[in-house]
Amino acid sequence: MTTKKVHHMNTGNGESSYARNSYLQGTGFQRSLPVLHEAINGIASNLNGFPKCLNIADLGCPSGPNTLFFVTNIIDSVHVICSEHNIQVPQFQVFLNYLFENDFNTVFRLLPAFYTKVNKKGDECFVLVVPGSFYDRLFTNESVHLFHSSYAVHWLSQVPHGIENNKLNIYMAKTSPTNVFESYRKQLEKDFTKLLRLRSQELIHGGHMILTFPARSIADPTSEDCCVIWELLAKSLVDMVTEGMVQESKVSSFNIPYHTPHEEEVRDIIQKEGSFSLHSLIGFALNWEPYDTDKMNTDVPGIHTAKLIRAVIEPMMATHFGTAVMDMLFKKYEDRLVDHLATKKGMNYNLIISLIKH
Repeated sequence: MTTKKVHHMNTGNGESSYARNSYLQGTGFQRSLPVLHEAINGIASNLNGFPKCLNIADLGCPSGPNTLFFVTNIIDSVHVICSEHNIQVPQFQVFLNYLFENDFNTVFRLLPAFYTKVNKKGDECFVLVVPGSFYDRLFTNESVHLFHSSYAVHWLSQVPHGIENNKLNIYMAKTSPTNVFESYRKQLEKDFTKLLRLRSQELIHGGHMILTFPARSIADPTSEDCCVIWELLAKSLVDMVTEGMVQESKVSSFNIPYHTPHEEEVRDIIQKEGSFSLHSLIGFALNWEPYDTDKMNTDVPGIHTAKLIRAVIEPMMATHFGTAVMDMLFKKYEDRLVDHLATKKGMNYNLIISLIKH
């Protein structure tokens, strides 16, 4: 895969809504709600109440029904805080950010019912779409009170340079040359630094930013909570090379613009960039399977995971390998996941970080 810019990955339409819904079902977003509530409380405290209009931006949001789930929880938190402190509920201006090519028609169709629900509570909420990459400027200086992003900022702006020797791997793997790990680390540092710098220009002083994203629990970049889920996909591609269905050169030239950092990497970048103080950092593990298969259905563990990963990565893979091989590829991947989860428990480590602009 070339090192062209890809910005953040499109997980906002079609089957990809399954991916975001799975994270919600797996409590990823729910884990961030207390942090989000604390941030909103901090904004009210810093400003001695809320401004007349509270400006909130969701970076890399989906364009499905879960988009407004975030907005609803923000409004509910503000109501609780206003009731506790006997202050007036503000107007809400919510900016939904995603790439230029993202289809927001699903969100637009949801807005009439959402506005009706909001108006019945006596609230005024205005939803605006802000297309563009979050690795570029998006808003005017000091105009946003709260930034939020859920499962988006782990996508890099591009595939790291200099990893052409990462043969038959699609990400960092146990068999990757040492330079691959360093190249991914450098790309993360470059992109995350830029994200912090740009958002600090757009946030008010004392404004908050809440980011939730996949990470890894230990420093070793080949740890299973980081790489194994992608190694199994790479092995499925190699199976297809062996069967003559995919060219080996195609696999060797494909790497994903994705990085799951260790928390110390995150802390170090935040400290070096210098615009934010790290208010809190919470790590937690989620099961690969987005549902409790023992209680909710009879599917074999691995099937839902394969659907989730397909929803996330298929658009990029189809562009590189062609759509014709996608069904076979993800059937092989499903089989490998089922075999893996028959003897091991797949866990996905995550971080929630709460930042305050100095």
